[in-house]
Amino acid sequence: QVHLVESGGGLVQAGGSLRLSCAASGSMFSINAMGWYRQAPGKQRELVAAITSGGSAYYVDSVKGRFTISRDNAKNTVYLQMNSLKPEETAVYYCTEGELVGKWDYWGQGTQVTVSS
Repeated sequence: QVHLVESGGGLVQAGGSLRLSCAASGSMFSINAMGWYRQAPGKQRELVAAITSGGSAYYVDSVKGRFTISRDNAKNTVYLQMNSLKPEETAVYYCTEGELVGKWDYWGQGTQVTVSS
């Protein structure tokens, strides 16, 4: 059984930074794509960043230059470094894993990120 466990969320002031982690177990982590989504209250879940098994990264335009996704296959962990955070980025951030980017099979429970103004 696959488990994805996110950590690293919290409260940060605007302009601050957080690093999210997602530890995977029970999956073929090293050959799967990984992604981070977020969902703000009353809004649809949106893709923030994704990384392929080969390490190619994709970002939504609004976070380019501020967020960095990375993976450590030895630790079965994917990270999301978030810098220069904005209040509108307050959301629950979810980790996801799948065979391909966009073809997600597993989801974590989410971690809350709150950015105060």
